[in-house]
Amino acid sequence: MKMILISLLYFVMSGSNINQNNMAKINNPGQSIKNDGWKKLLDGKTTKGWHTYGKSSVNDRWKIADGALYIDNTVKEGGDIVTDKEYENYDLKLEWKISKNGNSGIIINVHEDAAKYNETYKTGPEIQVLDNEGHPDGKIPKHRAGDLYDLIKSSSEPVKGPGEWNAAEIICNKGKLQIFMNGTNVVTTTMWNDNWKQLIAGSKFKNMPDFGTFKKGKIALQDHGNAVWYRNIEIKQL
Repeated sequence: MKMILISLLYFVMSGSNINQNNMAKINNPGQSIKNDGWKKLLDGKTTKGWHTYGKSSVNDRWKIADGALYIDNTVKEGGDIVTDKEYENYDLKLEWKISKNGNSGIIINVHEDAAKYNETYKTGPEIQVLDNEGHPDGKIPKHRAGDLYDLIKSSSEPVKGPGEWNAAEIICNKGKLQIFMNGTNVVTTTMWNDNWKQLIAGSKFKNMPDFGTFKKGKIALQDHGNAVWYRNIEIKQL
């Protein structure tokens, strides 16, 4: 009987410890965030971790407000901005909001060599950010929001209109590229194989020999001359 009581007491105490451990995880969400591999690329307060392509800092056209990075059209000097670091095999998540009639883009695997490539799109494929109904590009196949610009048309269009936030996810892992818009997989392809080369050969990038060839690079946000907002930018290396 004594042995039974001791065993029962041990079971209760063990269960209490398990519950306490579970509660510690619930009450300390930062613990799971710290260990799951996700890293913020935008702190919501500064442009730390970014710079204008080919420059050492971010130009004044890109600003921060309400936790979002945005383009201030009252400032004339602009340009695409890129991450300070390069990334290979990653899951990238962010939210974007475009202005009425606006155009922008998320460009991946950018090889920063401004002397050789004067624009980010000379090396990196672009995920289109667009007001589909208001911008002329919306009338061009493979140029609409969520498309892999001028390469692959989205399988569906779950994007929201100008002034509304859209959630984008871009997974680039060992050549497999997946694009999600608002939780829907809109593009899936394999990079660097013969089919990829054929896609480029049939696009406006056909005369750019190094376009889409880099297996790692920087993330760029495009300044296409229109107001655009980005927030909650985070990345996880795979």
